[in-house]
Amino acid sequence: MSSYIANSASSLEFAERETQGWKMFIGGKWVESTSGKRFVTINPSTGKPIAEVPEGNEEDITLAVNAAHQAFPAWKKLHVDERASILKEFAKEIRNWAEHFGMLDALDSGNPYTAMVADAKKGAGLLDFFSGLGMEIKGETIPTPGGGLDYTRLEPFGVVGRILPFNHPISFAAGKIAAPLVAGNTVVLKPAEQTPLSALLLGRLAEKVLPPGVLNIVTGDGPVCGAALVKHPKVYRIAFTGGVDTGKKIISQAGIKTVSLELGGKNPLIIYPDVDIEKVASAAVAGMNFSRSQGQSCGSNSRVFVHESIKEEFLNRVVDKVSKIKCGLADKPETDMGPVITREHYNRILSFIESGIAEGAKLLIGGKHPKDPELANGFYIEPTVFSEVKHGMKIEQKEIFGPVMSVLSWSDEQTMLQQVNDVEYGLCANIWTNDISTALRMAEEVEAGYIWINGHGGKRYKGAPFGGFKNSGIGREHSTDELLSYTQVKNINISF
Repeated sequence: MSSYIANSASSLEFAERETQGWKMFIGGKWVESTSGKRFVTINPSTGKPIAEVPEGNEEDITLAVNAAHQAFPAWKKLHVDERASILKEFAKEIRNWAEHFGMLDALDSGNPYTAMVADAKKGAGLLDFFSGLGMEIKGETIPTPGGGLDYTRLEPFGVVGRILPFNHPISFAAGKIAAPLVAGNTVVLKPAEQTPLSALLLGRLAEKVLPPGVLNIVTGDGPVCGAALVKHPKVYRIAFTGGVDTGKKIISQAGIKTVSLELGGKNPLIIYPDVDIEKVASAAVAGMNFSRSQGQSCGSNSRVFVHESIKEEFLNRVVDKVSKIKCGLADKPETDMGPVITREHYNRILSFIESGIAEGAKLLIGGKHPKDPELANGFYIEPTVFSEVKHGMKIEQKEIFGPVMSVLSWSDEQTMLQQVNDVEYGLCANIWTNDISTALRMAEEVEAGYIWINGHGGKRYKGAPFGGFKNSGIGREHSTDELLSYTQVKNINISF
């Protein structure tokens, strides 16, 4: 099937058939919600409905948790190599269906088709990566006085609740279940209510390769479905990717559970005057993720701090590059940039743009709906760049989660550093300079969990721990740290 070139009609028909008419996947079976209610998912490119999926509730979550709980003992007892072998087969199946996943996510999320095919393969790659790390789940021995033996084991929690955002649906659905499953947990997955389709199709592959109940997929909204999963007494490990406000709610609801949160960012890109301006302009545009997810990425460098001596040349090159980004229907292979996720989010982003203008920032490019009549009904916003942004402006302080870059200029390093760190977030940062001493010194001073030097947010590598400081989250992903976070330590003491 890997040679299949997907189109929107055939991919939708295929996925609907494979998921038994858009049903949830619980205990290895395709089921409707217990209430019988369904909700509509919308194509952001057109504003039109795509499909109806089950609207899960607390009862559905309980059924899924019970199924996962029942499947846990047998899955736990498999040797980690056996689990890894199964998950590698899972990854292979995802790659075979990558075109279908890519088209579903293009229709459901508005992200460009070609980028979403790559996202499916990225999710499969994380399954392979964590499968290869399985033997790192190991304990240690502790010296004991007078003989005897004391040692530790790392054991899975049991049922893990995994709650996803809308911006990379299949990449997150596949990639973020990898570590908990390799570690021997079973999973209840709740995809974002805006983008449930590719996660449901993932259930079809789970049906082929995983024992029943090891992966369960429940669709529904956050306040009902997500909250029920967070609060469930049989779920002791919760992982969430999304916004700061939701993360705070999860912390308040979870009780005595282990929780990891990958939350928002207002990430700085710091530019010193000794750089290659062409290269840093390209990095600033690429790292803003205009062309991959319309700036709807926690890693986007949405605040750029450029030295005043090179500001004008830098801005000219950025504007030139941004002007070449082609907005279009997300399911077309030639599209660079699609729509944002919902009408509500579209209006929210436009309100930020209006506030930037009102507060005195200079709009250099974008900031409005594209003129192309084919895009009239979609949730499109042109890639947007502001200059003359001042510290404290709303567009400089708050995560917009859209295609809006704010450029500030600086001359005094200490003042710039204070402004860089003066936000509630601390996820990522980018530092551009050819002076290695300056680069390393600033990397220590910037309050962020993941820092690129002469790079950008599009370059993240498996094995490098990703996560934030401050309100940007708790825990690390994409590394051994993530794998071990899905285990708990058991100490065993033996007296001879």
